[in-house]
Amino acid sequence: MDTVPFWVQLLALALLIFCSAFFAMAETALMAANRHRLRHLAKRGRKGAATTLWLLDRTDKLLSLVLIANTLINALATALVTAIAISMFGNHEHVITIATAAVAFLLIVFAEISPKVIGATYPERIALPTSFVLKPLMTLGKPVIWFVNLFVSGLLRLLRIKAGNNARDHRLSPEELRSMVLEGGNFIPKKHKSILLNLFDLEKISVEDVMTPRAQIEALNLSVPVEEIKHQLTTCYHNKLPVHEGEINQIAGILHVRKAIALLNQEQELTVDHFRALLTPPYFIPEDTDVFTQLQYFQENHERLGIIVDEYGEVQGLVTLDDIIEEMIGEFTTSMPGAARAEAFGWNEQGECLLDGATTLRDINKRLGLHFPLDGPKTLNGMILEVLQDIPDAGVSLKIANCVIEIVQVQNQAIKVIKLKNLSVKPTVRAKI
Repeated sequence: MDTVPFWVQLLALALLIFCSAFFAMAETALMAANRHRLRHLAKRGRKGAATTLWLLDRTDKLLSLVLIANTLINALATALVTAIAISMFGNHEHVITIATAAVAFLLIVFAEISPKVIGATYPERIALPTSFVLKPLMTLGKPVIWFVNLFVSGLLRLLRIKAGNNARDHRLSPEELRSMVLEGGNFIPKKHKSILLNLFDLEKISVEDVMTPRAQIEALNLSVPVEEIKHQLTTCYHNKLPVHEGEINQIAGILHVRKAIALLNQEQELTVDHFRALLTPPYFIPEDTDVFTQLQYFQENHERLGIIVDEYGEVQGLVTLDDIIEEMIGEFTTSMPGAARAEAFGWNEQGECLLDGATTLRDINKRLGLHFPLDGPKTLNGMILEVLQDIPDAGVSLKIANCVIEIVQVQNQAIKVIKLKNLSVKPTVRAKI
């Protein structure tokens, strides 16, 4: 060491610390890199992303390369600092101890903690360029890596640890994908995030959650006089109507209103048989079918409207393709005048809200930020009747989910108008001038 200039020794030490920092930073960046984003970049032609994925598919060999290189470099750095200290201060026990402590401090700060923090902070920015260096090094060090991995594999077998595809299985569950969307922050537009979250919920809700209830179905009864049928056809709000004879459970078919209107324009005396001839077969859906499955059924059967029935064949409601699409992307149609106004509800300045008793609990929770239970009745009216187990009079109040519910109007054995008061919303007080 006496023949080597001191500045060369310092330069060699700095180079060793730099190489150790490089491997530490590359290892952390590669392990922290988002594989899904890397696959996306690789599909767009980024060579660095493809090389990085190639390395990550060989994690055992990659880690062996990095750890072998780091261990050898750190050992050389320690030996070099010790040799420099001995040549300058002599071979004393205190000199060696201080030299060892100094090189440990240098390696911890400059070759371990700092580069690993940088690698974890900018994983993709560092992983892509460093992969071009690590791949050829892995090829050159293949014999050494193979020799070391012989002992590693033997040790893992001894410990009965199986290292294989399971360690590299990065498939995401629906809940993990949902969490990724929620944590997307400003990278995903608010509307897009809402649509993606609604898609994840389609398998958790049934057609019963999005249907038009039986009491609100606009249907055509063929057992009434023809003049009444004509009047209903000219004033209806839908393109297709379920048609029944007598009781609504006796569904005869689905009538396309445009075809019926064309029939009205003809100069002939119409009978019920004329309308019955225009009917198409009804499409029935079990009430517990989940929405995502029903969307597939609509596609496979080329249907847009289905009648929901329970286990006894009783009609429970009606669901359309538009209902399911609106569940994914939000409301974009109105079935009849005033529907939009009825749905556009929210808290007023006093923390109160007036609602129709038939409003669904899912809509209330979504629009008002409440947490009414969804595993029982589907409407506000149904929830109140289940809790009270009686038809209440106007003026009765109860408290559910930190919300006071006041019955405002009861009509025909059903609660028509309800006032909600959110206890967590403080009323806005206006100053009097």
